[in-house]
Amino acid sequence: MASPVKTNVTELPESRVRVEAEVPADEVERRLNQTAKALGREMKIPGFRKGKVPPPVVLRRVGRQAVLDETLRSSLGAWYVDAIDAAGIAPVGDPEVALGELPSEGEALTFSIEIGVRPTARLGEYKGLEVGRREPDVDEEAVDKEIENLRERLARLETVERAAQRGDFVVVDYRGTIDGEPFEGGEARDQPIELGSERLIPGFEDQLQGATAGEERTVTVTFPDDYGAEHIAGKTAEFAVTVKEVKAKELPDLDDDLASDAAGLDTLEELREDIRERLREADEREVEAEFRESAVDAAVANATVDVPERLVEARARELWERLATTLARQGISREAYLQISGKSEEAILEEARPDAERALRREAVLAAIVEAEGIEVAEEELIEALEHSAEHEDTTAEKLLARLEQAGRLDALREDLATRKAVELLAETATPIEAERARAREKLWKPGEEEAGETGGQPPGKLWTPGS
Repeated sequence: MASPVKTNVTELPESRVRVEAEVPADEVERRLNQTAKALGREMKIPGFRKGKVPPPVVLRRVGRQAVLDETLRSSLGAWYVDAIDAAGIAPVGDPEVALGELPSEGEALTFSIEIGVRPTARLGEYKGLEVGRREPDVDEEAVDKEIENLRERLARLETVERAAQRGDFVVVDYRGTIDGEPFEGGEARDQPIELGSERLIPGFEDQLQGATAGEERTVTVTFPDDYGAEHIAGKTAEFAVTVKEVKAKELPDLDDDLASDAAGLDTLEELREDIRERLREADEREVEAEFRESAVDAAVANATVDVPERLVEARARELWERLATTLARQGISREAYLQISGKSEEAILEEARPDAERALRREAVLAAIVEAEGIEVAEEELIEALEHSAEHEDTTAEKLLARLEQAGRLDALREDLATRKAVELLAETATPIEAERARAREKLWKPGEEEAGETGGQPPGKLWTPGS
């Protein structure tokens, strides 16, 4: 679907651009009428049924300026995305958006965007490079750890007649109060609590250690300031706790029965070999991923990429924002994470700078390889890439492809697949060498040295990571 937004791009210093965007008058009017229609559904005007007030009446009653303001609030984000797509740039960091004069009827809307963009790379040698590759390895300690995890999952809880200790479960009734008053969520019956799991408010589990069945205890804790339930965050609560049972975790014996119960195998040695094989397969996949990444870094080491500090700072902040979004989905606020990590936001951004620079260099080089090799993505490849998502959404890959094209998101998928093909090219043409040899050579060759050996400069396959 062609973007309605017209753009003109001006390159600025330090990998930045200014995009002058224009939204045609007919597109502005179309969105304006959509907004007026939506407002009309909520208005009550004599002579019209509720929800049936036509847009022209809404515009006269509310005023074109007010409806246009609401239109901009709801549509400017989409027009921004259309402008970025139409400009064909890969943005980095937050934009500076400047809105032009609000248009009168029949006039176009103009706005400008100033933003960082992915840097450009001047390629060196990138095919047939020597790249370190380690051999897959299975640590027997890792096998032992998997065995212990299985025993934990198959453990039984047995009631014991002794004082509770760390690792035990206590089954309790409790009733909490704050300033003598019960609070929502502060009461439970037959609640199992694992001592030492640290799943409850800090201090709660500690105050139950040494308790016995039938014992009553008073537990006093203070809810964290960032606790999810705002009505009790930061407050001190007192819990009346009755311990009903103490249960100890009984692990199954390390014998053939464990193999049978855990995996349907005959012997413990068969179980160990099965785990060993699965760990080996997982490590082989990891080795392959490491090799592909090293092949990219080898190509990056031979390329020239100018990465301005401002761009690195912008990408570092993007990385922090992505982490914060992921944490938020898990119910962890930025403030809580900063408190747990014991770091300031400035310290986290500083730590992210090497990763940010490395990512920018890789992206620049891979984009240059896609262009140099004329890498394209066929429709069949797009459909194949969408098969899994289509199955998850209970539709077909072809329908999902049409939806992405309609939404203007197909180019992003096409670029992603082209980048993957560039990585495949680097990995397929690379020559594996022993990891130890690669590491030794990395110590010998230093970036920027003019007399670093007979060939001068950096060797083609040196595993130097930018920013390290």
